[in-house]
Amino acid sequence: MFKKLAYQIFPTLLLAGNAFAQGEKTPTSGYMSFMPIVLLFVIFYFLLIRPQQKKSKDHKEMLSKLQKGDLVVTSGGILGKITGVAENCYTVEINDNVKIKVAKDYIVAKKH
Repeated sequence: MFKKLAYQIFPTLLLAGNAFAQGEKTPTSGYMSFMPIVLLFVIFYFLLIRPQQKKSKDHKEMLSKLQKGDLVVTSGGILGKITGVAENCYTVEINDNVKIKVAKDYIVAKKH
């Protein structure tokens, strides 16, 4: 929705900016010259910054709920079961009697 709106608004704003740059003086020309920059920031916020913040929040919430016995996937693609929980890492069993320690930030998903 925002992308479609951006494609409709940007050409109009660029043309308006060109008209002001050619020397047309109006009482609001000072404020209007900043409008495309402000609009661009608002669009970037909703398309890039806000979704990344939501993703980060969801990841932190998922990490806080992990406990022994949960099946997880690491960022390297290793699948395993959590057998121990420490302050900064988890002990993950990837095969019978094969355990590795994984930093909390490298757990990317919980399998069901």
